[in-house]
Amino acid sequence: MAKEYSRAQRIGDQMQRELAQLIRLEVKDPRLGGLVTVTAVNVSRDASHARVFVTVMGLEEQEGVDGIAQSIKVLNDASGFLRMQLGKAMKLRSVPNLRFCYDESVQRGAHLSALIDRAMTEDRQHGDTDADPEAKE
Repeated sequence: MAKEYSRAQRIGDQMQRELAQLIRLEVKDPRLGGLVTVTAVNVSRDASHARVFVTVMGLEEQEGVDGIAQSIKVLNDASGFLRMQLGKAMKLRSVPNLRFCYDESVQRGAHLSALIDRAMTEDRQHGDTDADPEAKE
């Protein structure tokens, strides 16, 4: 029977907590724009590789995609440093190689929420003008 909470998941959860602090406190690169949030860490079964999903909040509209790409590049460039710091903080025989990826789920969720709000507003407007004549009798 498979374990519900595997070792790779436990390592990923601890790495997520540690990386959030390390990025906030230790990465001092001025090109790293906005607030970086670690949303998830997927560790391979053999714990040799880890894909770190991040979101970047607070970028100006004009920076947009370029600012996000630059932030991801800065994090990937700092992955060796972050890996060394993780090795000091965690009790692992070997620390996985880190690869940072942008997590679009937060942005996609906000967009879908805005679409739902707009649809509900339009439904209310149409509901007021298209009142059922039988309901008035």
